[in-house]
Amino acid sequence: MRYLPLTPEDRAAMLQRIGASSVDAFYDGVPAEARLPGPIEGLPDHQGELAVERHLSNLAIRNRTAGEGPFFVGCGAYKHHVPATVDHIIQRSEFLTTYTPYQPEIAQGTLQSLFEFQTQVAELTAMDVANASMYDGSTSCAEAALMACRVTKRRRVVLSGGVHPHYVAATKTLCEAQGIEVVALPAAIDGEAALIEALSDDTACLIGQSPNVFGTVSDLSPVAEAAHDKGALLVSVFTEAVSLGMVPPPGEMGADIAAGEGQSIGNALNFGGPYVGLFAATQKLMRQMPGRLCGETVDADGDRGYVLTLSTREQHIRRDKATSNICTNSGLCALAFTAHMTLLGGAGLTRLAELNHEAAGSLAEALESVPGVEILTPRFFNEFAFRTPVNAEAVLAMLEERGILGGVRASRLLPAGVMDDVIIAAATECTQEADIAAYADGLREVV
Repeated sequence: MRYLPLTPEDRAAMLQRIGASSVDAFYDGVPAEARLPGPIEGLPDHQGELAVERHLSNLAIRNRTAGEGPFFVGCGAYKHHVPATVDHIIQRSEFLTTYTPYQPEIAQGTLQSLFEFQTQVAELTAMDVANASMYDGSTSCAEAALMACRVTKRRRVVLSGGVHPHYVAATKTLCEAQGIEVVALPAAIDGEAALIEALSDDTACLIGQSPNVFGTVSDLSPVAEAAHDKGALLVSVFTEAVSLGMVPPPGEMGADIAAGEGQSIGNALNFGGPYVGLFAATQKLMRQMPGRLCGETVDADGDRGYVLTLSTREQHIRRDKATSNICTNSGLCALAFTAHMTLLGGAGLTRLAELNHEAAGSLAEALESVPGVEILTPRFFNEFAFRTPVNAEAVLAMLEERGILGGVRASRLLPAGVMDDVIIAAATECTQEADIAAYADGLREVV
């Protein structure tokens, strides 16, 4: 089947209209060195649909999914059980085919789902108001830094050594392009308190993470107090949304802005996305929030309706007044989050968090029984760092040969030579006792 809708007559008519005698004549103005003399070397010739499908299927089966064996990978993307109901809901055509509520008056269903999503995120983070989502956790973190600079009229941002390195990189990319100084403290397993030492009179915000990239749970309340004394803001970041069912949420620790990743709730790993960024703030900062905010109102008849209360991107207001250039929200992923959260409820989320913590505790005990293994994370939720007596990359490779995906080596995220013997492992409600036993036995063999 050909997917070229234009007939030779159509192409001839277009060439005639622009005054070109042929397609080759149309490209006369392109320098010869910029033209391809023939097919690109290494790319296969066109094939029929069956052959292409067969080829792609052969490529796909080379992947290993998270459910095919013991799996302990985390570091910002976690394997959780997603109920079948979630997939059923997001595949309904009225949700699956909608993009974004540009015409709010006829997008009531979409607006209502986003309104409920915002309500859940605000309650989950203990913040006053949440937006309709961001691209992912890293862009949420970067947007929070920009927002803090707008609010404080300062140009210096400090990130703790426990913030996920990908979040740090995204923040640097967005901020440094706008002339904002970004100070990223050295990697530290338990270093959120070091933020206070880096605080100065020209600091716009301190960015801390709990649980951090090494799994350490920290009380950021002293950091918030110190920041506020200097006129700065606290941005509290998280990569594991399920943790908020057990650990203190950002709002309870005095955060001005909460930013994080919502993939853990409703969204499967999907080999890397798409995911959904969560973003919430205090009431007084609402008008400086990026993205969209859906609100509830009443129509002329007094019936409940939903509207776009705030939309601060450059397409809606003057470009120089826009608070963000983020062009959309992760609508379908946000809906998946909302569906799963609705199924869980408050008590269900707490129980899910307890199951995660129990699994991680069992994993830590099993691994610590292996000679030479040292658990480094002092307080953890469902993820922790541990030191091995030999190179972490080699250990993980040997575990993989045994069918065990043992986690993420810290050196993959950090500069060369830093924590080469450290592995970050995660356990969730999907982790079985047999998986933990296999990991401990495999680790004992390879070290």
